[in-house]
Amino acid sequence: MTETVTGPARQGTDAALARYAVRLGDDALVLAQQLCGWITRAPTIEEDLALSNIALDLVGHARTLLALGGRLDGTGRTEDDFAFLRTEREFTNALLVEIPDGDFAGTVARQLAYTHHTVLLYEALAASTDPELAAFAVRAAKEVAYHRRHADDWVVRLGLGTAESARRMRAGLERVWPCTAELFEEDALVRGLTAAGAVPAPGPLRERWHEEVAAVLERAGLPLPAPKWHATGGRDGLHTEAFGPLVAELQSVHRQFPGGTW
Repeated sequence: MTETVTGPARQGTDAALARYAVRLGDDALVLAQQLCGWITRAPTIEEDLALSNIALDLVGHARTLLALGGRLDGTGRTEDDFAFLRTEREFTNALLVEIPDGDFAGTVARQLAYTHHTVLLYEALAASTDPELAAFAVRAAKEVAYHRRHADDWVVRLGLGTAESARRMRAGLERVWPCTAELFEEDALVRGLTAAGAVPAPGPLRERWHEEVAAVLERAGLPLPAPKWHATGGRDGLHTEAFGPLVAELQSVHRQFPGGTW
């Protein structure tokens, strides 16, 4: 028989799970904003469509996760409240998704790291004790699997292409890889939720992630980066210099027309 947790313990778990859901929602929202910057600038029309469709999927993920956070934390905040009415220090996304794009190869490198992590995470979250989070994860894992295949194909194409495309792909990987370790950080919030069975432990996910991305890079004839430093702080609201302008652009219409509806 399953024991139902109620009272203060349940409230504490809900508050922690709310913060966790908002973290993931912020990841998806910020990355969607980044990918939208490639519309009309991608190498081909097909890539304009592909990246915009990936961004739309991520916006859908962000809406679900941020709305879930607002319900669980008891504030009743909507996804729009989270997206448009917070300051940059209140966002808790990982630094990986906010670093400037650079060239197309840099975007592909970031997609490689993010999508392999997110598919593994969502597949594991399908077993979460929280039914809403589990249901979301089942659907979202299938969508991100397509994003992962898109990233894998481009990594191999650029790695095995010309000397210049391979050089750019190596440079992109070296640029984003210091930000990948933060995806697997295990702070007090994650440890508590792992103990409650609500979220998976990051350690085993990182091992599988490393194996998967190494296999893709081997196919592409590219070395696996071994950064000498690791970026951190995004989960605590400490962001890069580029993040302020990114948030300002994201929120510009809402702040210009507060309360507007379309």
